[in-house]
Amino acid sequence: MVLSGLSAGSTLRLIGGLIFGGLVMLAGVVGIVQAVRPFRFHISFEGLTVRTAELNRLLPWAEIEHLVLYQPPPVVSEKKMPSPLLLLVPAATSTLDRPLTHHSPLDDRPCLVLLEVHDVREKTDQVADALARYGGSRFTDHRQLVRQRFGSATFPIEARGYDPAAVDALVQKGREALRSEDFLLRVATKAQVEQALVELPLVAHGYDRARVDAFLRDLSAALARFEEGEEKPG
Repeated sequence: MVLSGLSAGSTLRLIGGLIFGGLVMLAGVVGIVQAVRPFRFHISFEGLTVRTAELNRLLPWAEIEHLVLYQPPPVVSEKKMPSPLLLLVPAATSTLDRPLTHHSPLDDRPCLVLLEVHDVREKTDQVADALARYGGSRFTDHRQLVRQRFGSATFPIEARGYDPAAVDALVQKGREALRSEDFLLRVATKAQVEQALVELPLVAHGYDRARVDAFLRDLSAALARFEEGEEKPG
């Protein structure tokens, strides 16, 4: 054997070299793992601790003017639900030096996409609960505002209008779809709303057609959207 001619000292040196090389390789692997490990997002009384490829710091509450949890409507052609976004409007005294490339859906103020919530291990509602608990009035769950907007719809009656039973059933389907993160349900409901806009039955003493049409158009936009140039069904 090759090792038969080696002295005891040489053998020990060879073994030591192999062990050292192994430790160097292990250290390299650990370094790689640390470099690519998922970002950190922690909510506390102090603020938000964020570790991403672009941001690695504690954001104290004093530096945060507002946080908005926003669910973009799915794009029909992409065939999946987009991740909810956590948007940050920094306070005037914030030292955050990131470009504000987005706008708040609440008041159009410039803001930063802090993270995509699907990257967080916890469910979206759990993240929202923690942000409400620690952020207080600094946090708004925009999803809830959308649901409330379509949660109670009343339409005036006109001499000849849309069948109230048909409209009420359609609005209820829309509400259920808005509460869901099921892409297929939302798109299917959007298609039903779009179709209803051209074929809702008319009855004597029905819902005001102009009011219902405006409501259903808004509901359709909230459920999903088409890309520009994409053909609409119907």
